Amino acid sequence: MESTLSGAIRTESAMARYDAACKRLLSEKSILGWILKDCVEEFQHTDPAEIAARYIEGTPQIGSVPVLPGQTNAPSKIRGAATEDASLSEGTVHYDIRFLATVPGSQEKIALIINIEAQNSFYPGYPLITRAIYYCSRLLSAQYGVEFSGGDYGKLKKVYSIWICMQPPAERQNTITRYSMRETRLVGKVRETKAHYDLLTAVMVCLGKEDTPSPTRALRLLNVLLDRRTDSEVKKKVMEEEFDLPMTDGMQSEVNMMCNLSQGVLEDGIRIGRAEGRSEGRAERGLEDIRAVAESIGVPYEKAMDILKITDQAERQRYLDQLTH
Repeated sequence: MESTLSGAIRTESAMARYDAACKRLLSEKSILGWILKDCVEEFQHTDPAEIAARYIEGTPQIGSVPVLPGQTNAPSKIRGAATEDASLSEGTVHYDIRFLATVPGSQEKIALIINIEAQNSFYPGYPLITRAIYYCSRLLSAQYGVEFSGGDYGKLKKVYSIWICMQPPAERQNTITRYSMRETRLVGKVRETKAHYDLLTAVMVCLGKEDTPSPTRALRLLNVLLDRRTDSEVKKKVMEEEFDLPMTDGMQSEVNMMCNLSQGVLEDGIRIGRAEGRSEGRAERGLEDIRAVAESIGVPYEKAMDILKITDQAERQRYLDQLTH
């Protein structure tokens, strides 16, 4: 019989491949157009197709980005900028997706630097928004020596870090929240030009369920595409009929891979969860066990506790309080 450890290792590997496919799918310009439409202030009045075609900077990088199986190139992938920042004192930060964008009506060739992150756990042990703000700060500081040098800070480009949270708590589901700098006049009526301080914005995009109403088009698209229990044909139908987005061969490959991996992860996660639930000598299951099962198979914490055979209501409520606060 396969051990719980070997099953967990296999599940971890499948999750890593799922995450990679998810990031490649999100890097499609047609998908990014919808994300930017609903998340980035500068694009709120611009059609998503126009955003994808005109305002996301980049040309295909053949050989410099992973080429999907059976494909000779990836013509719709964005080139963007390097996906890591390094400094002697701060180490290395890897971004899921990072790219450059122009802004409608702007005279600058590059006006925005945008980072997209796909995040499974909303409670990774710290407030997720703090990490988003850190990423914004790194996106700003990394511009030294690239966008400007010396003391010419007026050339700083505005940055966005957009976090797509796939398993948020119930009260945050189907929400989009922006966090940015603003001017507060404590004494007097002095007013600074907004572009001089409006330089970083973090956005938390908290998804909901595929089968529940979505308040925005971007949430509807992401809820369907990233739902682990929705099959590829449903995803394709929604993309083509509701969003007029043709499913390219590359996108179809990624969606199929995600669906297949999700099914494998679901089966392994249930098997691991049941094994953990039957294990003897454990008077109390750890929070990490609950998180691992919930994240690996994409179910709420309550369902994860069901799988782990945690039946005591007081114990369940105690765990739930710790997991959601």
